[in-house]
Amino acid sequence: MDIDTLIDEVIRREGGFSDHPADRGGPTRWGITQTVARAHGYQGDMRGFPREQAVAIYRARYWDGPRFAFVAEIAPKIAAELFDTGVNMGPAVAAGFLQRALNALNRNGRDYRDIAVDRRIGPRTLAALGGFMEARGRNGETVLLKAIEALQGARYIDLAESRPANEAFLYGWLANRIG
Repeated sequence: MDIDTLIDEVIRREGGFSDHPADRGGPTRWGITQTVARAHGYQGDMRGFPREQAVAIYRARYWDGPRFAFVAEIAPKIAAELFDTGVNMGPAVAAGFLQRALNALNRNGRDYRDIAVDRRIGPRTLAALGGFMEARGRNGETVLLKAIEALQGARYIDLAESRPANEAFLYGWLANRIG
């Protein structure tokens, strides 16, 4: 799946304008919060935030910047999940989930060395992912995806438990972001 398709899916799922009182992100359009839009130079009312600018932000901030395109060369399903998780939780969180899962699945270092959970995709993370895929094959990608989603689901529960207002979003997060 290519990044254009992934972006279209996120925009379709996120919908148009929203300003839910429990959402700390504030006014949002196409899934882009006002804070993120402002950081990328948009100064207008979020109701008029252009889709094209949202697409550019998704590509720069949630795909190219965190280097998920390099992950896609090794494990496309994992890259798609990292993109989606990054959009919802931040790219660093998504990268950290990958690193934690890779460390837990390396059979005590027999398949590849542990890597630092620095929440950035770099050469060591990519090498570990390559080592995982070599050791486990294409079926391994499905298992790694489950591990990442398990970490993501646990974080959603934690968010709802730590801030009751987040319970307004928990069902949708689990329904639309996991599996």
